[in-house]
Parts: sequence; structure tokens; C-alpha cells
Amino acid sequence: MRSLVLLVIALAALGQPFEASAQTAPVQWSGFAGDAQHTAGSRVASQSLDRIRWQTPVDLHPQDSGGALLIHYGSPVVTAGNTVIVPVKVTRVGLYRVEGHNGSDGTLLWKLSSDYLLPPHNWTPSFNPALTPSNRLYFPGAGGTLLYRDQPDAATGPTGRVAFYGLSNFDARPGSFTRSVMINTPLTSDSAGNVYFGFQVDGSAPLNLKSGIARVAPDGTGTWIAASDAANDATIKKVVHNSAPALSRDGGALYVAVNNGDGTSGGPGYLLKLNSQTLAPIARVRLKDPKSGADASLSDNGTASPTVGPDGDVYYGVLENPGGSNNSRGWLLHFDTTLAQTKIAGAFGWDDTASIVPAAAVPSYTGQSSYLLMTKYNNYASGGGDGVNKIAVLDPNTSMTDPVSDATVMNEVLTIVGPTPDPSRSHPDAVREWCINTAVVDPATKSVLVNSEDGKLYRWDLTTNTFTQTVDLTEGIFEAYTPTLIGADGTVYAINNAILFAVGL
Repeated sequence: MRSLVLLVIALAALGQPFEASAQTAPVQWSGFAGDAQHTAGSRVASQSLDRIRWQTPVDLHPQDSGGALLIHYGSPVVTAGNTVIVPVKVTRVGLYRVEGHNGSDGTLLWKLSSDYLLPPHNWTPSFNPALTPSNRLYFPGAGGTLLYRDQPDAATGPTGRVAFYGLSNFDARPGSFTRSVMINTPLTSDSAGNVYFGFQVDGSAPLNLKSGIARVAPDGTGTWIAASDAANDATIKKVVHNSAPALSRDGGALYVAVNNGDGTSGGPGYLLKLNSQTLAPIARVRLKDPKSGADASLSDNGTASPTVGPDGDVYYGVLENPGGSNNSRGWLLHFDTTLAQTKIAGAFGWDDTASIVPAAAVPSYTGQSSYLLMTKYNNYASGGGDGVNKIAVLDPNTSMTDPVSDATVMNEVLTIVGPTPDPSRSHPDAVREWCINTAVVDPATKSVLVNSEDGKLYRWDLTTNTFTQTVDLTEGIFEAYTPTLIGADGTVYAINNAILFAVGL
């Protein structure tokens, strides 16, 4: 471990999609799930899925575990100038870099190494950059710091480092901070260029830092609060691994999920509402299984992040309790903007961040909701289900009885079954799982772009409820879930088997 710390210190020495909102930024895809509310909607129409235009690895040393990739790959981000910035795992132990590629042909424009170290984990957490409205790129660095690069559309640009606890403190004790403080969530940028993230402290850290939530302003000054203090619960240990903070529609509040896990499993916890400027607590809700009433599990092996709807409602995915009682599908919990009112839950929540679908994008919909939710809808054979894995569009404001659990859940507007049989499962109707943790919605074409563990990228047409286009990416692999997104020129991006594919005309 000591040699690894010395290595990273040496490296350091080297140098709103459907309507205007306070969070709309002049970039095409600013971070995980596209924007600060994690709505995963594209501002431009997607290109036809005619061919793979270019591809590049996101992992130079994939660690296959019995035919599976138990790693969460970070989401690329895309500038308005169509530079695609790709997070890349460089070594087996998890050193990372970011690469800027020309979105038109994939040409490598630049690359920058990070000295970031992963926190304690089971499945490998994601390494996620973010773009601010001023086109500054931030990405995780050592010791809970952020590295940045300005002018990312150019071959060169100013670079630097900021620390939420003060850069002078990091510079005075880089080894101590590097060993003990690690960013453990994607970064989220607001409309003013502030960046938010969770961090984990392993052991003791200088300045009496405790695992928590941090905010870094554009001038480099930072604010932080311990997760236990934010939740007013001494049993809470940290922000949930891979769970990106989300901002309210007006930017005044920050939603964060925290648990009592150590990074290798997970546990019960809360969804918190904090003041986005000071990180002072505003509200909290203990997350419960909507059927049993027991504490839900907030897994550190997932990537569920809060989604904020156009009406301010907040959605967050959890695992059920007792474990396996909902076929390991979990639940999509649903709250009003204050977190005081619990609303109808979705029947699936595990490792999924809900995407927002304008109601007008589903011509067959005749209900009263102005927007719908798109989610993964697997029914795992390994968890006791029939293996008939689906994706779904749900109405968050009307209910039905779930045929699996008998719970009252969000009404299904559209569902569609995966097309590829899975002979590895004992159930005769089993199909390959959908491997998305957030899927991009394209209102212009009334479609959703999703990828599957069968190695294919699909266009789900919401008018016909059919797959109208399919592109073969790889032969398929069992893997942790990944995002899809759309670039500034309409190119569609999907990750499969440790490779980012750019698909279009």
C-alpha cells in the first residue's frame, strides 16, 4: 500500500433536458444521468443506429470474475462543442485517467492522469467526471481532491487541483489525505459551477474529517458536513457508494442518500435534503420497504441515484427487506419535494436511476401525469423470479397491484421484454438482463436508447412499443450496469464489455 501511495503522489506532482430550469447548462451531457436532476433526457435528437462509428476502451485491464465484470464504469460527459470526455481505468488496482475525444470520429485530443484511489469496496465503484456551465471539467483526485481542466475542446488548457478542506492542507500532508480520504460518488455540477460529491474516510484523517458530503465552489473554496451529522444519526457512516447527489429544480436544495455501510455491502439509511449552499440539513426520511415496513437496504454494490422530477418529486431506488422478498428487484421509492410525503413506489429499484419521459413522448398515454418514468424492470431468475426481464415506462401518480409482490406500485404504461433468450437460467422464458443504470430518453424521436447484457444496443420506440433498431456491440457479458447517453451531434453512446461504443449514421 505504501508504494502505491508514493506512486500516486508522484503522479500528482506531474503536472434540464425538456424545459428551461435553473440547472440547465450549455453542455450536452454534464455528468451521471445528464444533468443535476439526473433526468437522463437528451437536448438533441439521436442519430439513426446504423453502425458503430468509433469505439474506445474504458478499462485497459478488465478483471473478469467467472465470466462477469463486477465493476461500475463511469459515465462519459459531452461538451456543447462535441468533445466526448471518457473516464478510463488504467491499471488493475484502479488508477484512472480522463480522455478527450472528438465526437465525430473518436480522435484522441488529449488525456490527463488522476492520482485518485478507490475507497473500500466489493464491486468496483465508478469514477465519474462532471462538466460545469463554464465548460470546466472536474474529475476525482487523491485525498478527496478534485482535479480540473479548462477549455476541454482544445488540445491543451489550464489544469489544477482544489480541495474541499483547503488545498494548502492537502499540500502540507498529501500522503495522509491520500491514504484516508476518497471520493465515493459521481460528481454533480449546478448552474453556478458548484460541484457536489460524497467522500469516505477510511480510518482516521487529518483535520478530523469524517465521511460525508462536500461542495466546492468555482473559486475553489469548500464546504462539507459529516454524513452522520447531516442525518442526525450517529449510526450513519457515509454517502452510499456511486449515488450521485441531485439538485432541486431551483438549485436551492441537495438530495443525498446515506447509509451505515462500510463500502463493501450497504445497509439501512436515509434520503436527505440539504441546503445546497451551506449543506445544512433541511429534512430527512428513513427509507423503508413499502410492503414490509422494514428498513430498506441501500446497497454499496449499486449505482442508484436520486432523480428529481419536473414537479419536484424525488425518486430513489433501494433493495427490499427481507432480502429476496421482491425477487431482488428492490423498489423505486417516491417522495414529494419536502420528503414529508411518501408516494407510490415503483416495483423495481435495484441499481437503477429513473429517467424522465415527457408524457407527450408516449402517444398511447391518456392519463393526467405530465411526465412518466422509464426504469429497468428485470425479474431476476437468480432472485426467485421468472427471468422475464423487461424495461418499463411507469406512471408515478397512478397505481396497480404488482403481480410479483402483491404490493401497490406505480402503474405500468408500457413494458417490453428483452428479446434474447438466456439458456443459462433454468426458467424456460428467461431472457438476458438489461444492463442499464440510467437510460437516455430522446423526446425528439419518442424513443429510449438501452443496452443489454446480450451485447446489443436497442432503440425502444415509445409509439409502437417495439425495438425498431438494434446494433451488435459485443458477444455480451454478465456485467454491472452502465449508462447510455446522446452526444451533441446525436451520436448514441453505450458501454459494453469495458468498451465505449459511438453509434450513429
